[in-house]
Amino acid sequence: MGKIRVKAVGDEEQEKQQLAEAKIRKEAKKLEKQASLSEDAAMLTDAEVEKAPVEKRAKKEKFQDSKGPARSKSYMAKVELLDKNKHYTLDEAIKLLPELKRAKFDETVEIHFTTTETGIAGSVTLPHGTGKQVRIALAHGSDQKEIDDLLQKIEKGTIDFDILIATPDAMPKLARAAKILGPRGLMPNPKNGTVNPNPEEVAKKYEGGQINFKTEAKFPLLHVAIGKVSFGDVKIKDNAKTVFDAIDKKKIKNATLKSTMSPAIHLDLASI
Repeated sequence: MGKIRVKAVGDEEQEKQQLAEAKIRKEAKKLEKQASLSEDAAMLTDAEVEKAPVEKRAKKEKFQDSKGPARSKSYMAKVELLDKNKHYTLDEAIKLLPELKRAKFDETVEIHFTTTETGIAGSVTLPHGTGKQVRIALAHGSDQKEIDDLLQKIEKGTIDFDILIATPDAMPKLARAAKILGPRGLMPNPKNGTVNPNPEEVAKKYEGGQINFKTEAKFPLLHVAIGKVSFGDVKIKDNAKTVFDAIDKKKIKNATLKSTMSPAIHLDLASI
């Protein structure tokens, strides 16, 4: 005979109350997390924007757009130069970039894609580079001190590199930093060539203009830096077409071109 469950009077009502309270706590935590993310995006000042990854700049812009009035007068003045209903050819968009530039520094030129699917990733060498100095760290499995020093810095929150290239025998040792490096897209990966028996040779490729690209984890969005405004029309166009070819135009739903501080210019994909 199975066990008989004894239920006291009032237990059912108490259980409902506990479930309701648990739901409220869950919603509160969710709102707290969203507020934290929004605050992080909003606190990114214009002076820090150029140093931030393209993805973080996109988060700031999304946050500002959701608030509406958060846009500055100088930004709105640049928006007036664009036809919101028009999709510009690549040549037209590139010629507009200097007019839309707002900062005193040499702004980075970016392309933001909406793709047909997530999981799109690869690497490509830009013919004219990105115009940005790439910080590269190497991890040799045979050098235990090098690995230990690198791991200590990472675990303390000091990540002073943009790309980490490791030898295959270093990967088991780097595993303990995977939770930190993975979400930042910095964990070495054989698919993008950052796991290689000859890391010095791979480093030369990145120094020569090779970049990695990857859609966001949960959304079919892709952000790629392709140079500086000072590059001029020809170099920007060469780099842009190289990126489009590497991604495969069939997997691109729409794309916008912009510089660090400028509004986005919607591109006519048929012109590329």
